[in-house]
Amino acid sequence: MKVKVLLMTLCLAAAAATGASASSPTLSHDDREQATEEKKDKKRDWKSRFTIGGYGEAVFSRNFYSENWKRYSDASLYKDDRGHNRFDLPHVVIMLGYDFGKGWSMGAEIEFEHGGTESAVEIEEEETGEYEQEIERGGEVALEQFWIQKSFNEALNLRLGHMVVPVGLTNSSHLPTQFFGVYRPEGDNTIIPCTWHETGVGLWGRTKDWRYEVMLIAGLDADRFSNKNWIQGGAGSPYEFKIGNSVAGAARIDNYSVKGLRLGLSAYYGNSAANSLKPDKFEDLKGSVGIGAFDFEYDDHGVIARGSFLYGHLSNSGEISEANRSLKGYGISPGTNIGSDAISAGIEAGYDIFSPITKLKDRDQKLYVFFRYDFYDPMWRMGTNRRGQQLLDEEQWGRQRFAAGINYFPMKEIVIKAEYSYRKFKPQFNDEPSFSLGVAYAGFFTK
Repeated sequence: MKVKVLLMTLCLAAAAATGASASSPTLSHDDREQATEEKKDKKRDWKSRFTIGGYGEAVFSRNFYSENWKRYSDASLYKDDRGHNRFDLPHVVIMLGYDFGKGWSMGAEIEFEHGGTESAVEIEEEETGEYEQEIERGGEVALEQFWIQKSFNEALNLRLGHMVVPVGLTNSSHLPTQFFGVYRPEGDNTIIPCTWHETGVGLWGRTKDWRYEVMLIAGLDADRFSNKNWIQGGAGSPYEFKIGNSVAGAARIDNYSVKGLRLGLSAYYGNSAANSLKPDKFEDLKGSVGIGAFDFEYDDHGVIARGSFLYGHLSNSGEISEANRSLKGYGISPGTNIGSDAISAGIEAGYDIFSPITKLKDRDQKLYVFFRYDFYDPMWRMGTNRRGQQLLDEEQWGRQRFAAGINYFPMKEIVIKAEYSYRKFKPQFNDEPSFSLGVAYAGFFTK
């Protein structure tokens, strides 16, 4: 009996081994290669979903004018100043993106301005020349963008998170390869935030020759407005959060009907007085900010021309100026007069002298000779205070700027810039000429 059981056990074990061998045959050489290639494809698919890139600028400037804080209040004393040199890293940005699939994606940008963490010691030009600790935003680095996007089709994309507000030419085209000057265009970069980024929700898309964006975002903070920079400081926050008692709307539309030409309109509207940690100082005030802008870009036949016009209005500017002066002691506000209306206009044009040379054109090398003109004034119009008195216009902040130079592109992603500029003031102030050199890159490091 024991022998029979043993024989049956051996037979069953042999049958099981035979069945296992039949169901799991040894892979052939070709099958192994195919399996390896499938694994590689999965890895390549993961890599193709991930993107990393960025942009950065390094600049040297020779300024042929005084940097003394009293150069506007006592201009005659500094007319023959020897000038000064400056080295700078205006912007260094790391861009990250990932495509999750099924229309979901993520984008992020981490920005370092002037080689630091947005905390600086500055000399107050319009006050007493004291050193002042300036905190532009809470935290150690600036998170310029962080959003999650759901794409339904080319014409409809939903974006949630921290995004660039595309008002004006510079905010929509702020990479260093998208403007000729060594620094960003001075007008928009002075009176509105650049790059302007806020947290909210947005829709964007493109259909045929039209592209649009609409956003609902956190409103500006009135106690950060100033004489020199109008509403620019209101986009930042010295706290670990952004006050959002008032929300705002922004929109942009671009048209590409003409070959090589883009025409754009953009706008912003929102109240700002309620977005303060001391809202009682702004009682019964709205501080409505309205901005409208037009811009264009032409790029064809070796010519690039860009231009923009921006106008903004701030309601209750006189009352807000008085309220901000009461906040200066808290270290919250600059405490200066603020214009009720601000204006910025600029135009630049350049010609690629390499464009007729076939060999250089085929290598994607370009050498643009350009000219640029800017006019801007953050105190274009002044409001009145609660007593009906008109606020003083500080004329040193209204300026014209002329610039000429070259942009050399050894390849699409890299540009070397040289520029001579002349900042012109009203006769009672000293003009400010300067020469600047810069090198910059912008692009993606993954394909």
